Amino acid sequence: MKGVDSPVGTHLLADLDGVDADLLQDGVALESLLRRAAEAAGARVLNSHFHSFGAGDGVTGVVLLAESHISIHTWPEAGLAAADIFMCGTADPGRALEVLVDGLAPARQHVHSLARGFAERMASLKRMASLT
Repeated sequence: MKGVDSPVGTHLLADLDGVDADLLQDGVALESLLRRAAEAAGARVLNSHFHSFGAGDGVTGVVLLAESHISIHTWPEAGLAAADIFMCGTADPGRALEVLVDGLAPARQHVHSLARGFAERMASLKRMASLT
């Protein structure tokens, strides 16, 4: 079991700047990239949904995971992609981010990492639920 102060998951927020506009407009390719990122991280893909806003415009999409999610929103006109990677358990969000960075080749990236939830609290909630 994880320690008292151990997070149950890690949430990465990544701004990827200086990405080729063509990469940021292709919803099918972005969906494939995010699915590959999830698999490389050791996550289990449950479903995905991507929407293209039209020729020359951006894409928004999410890959739903058993371990949480990976989402992306793109602005081709600015060369920007904002990605959100949240995973719990043994899945590795850092590995998922590596796959996204390799696939999009941003000139710059800014990443925030957040610890989410605490193992002790989650165990307590599970015990309480089993009593009802």
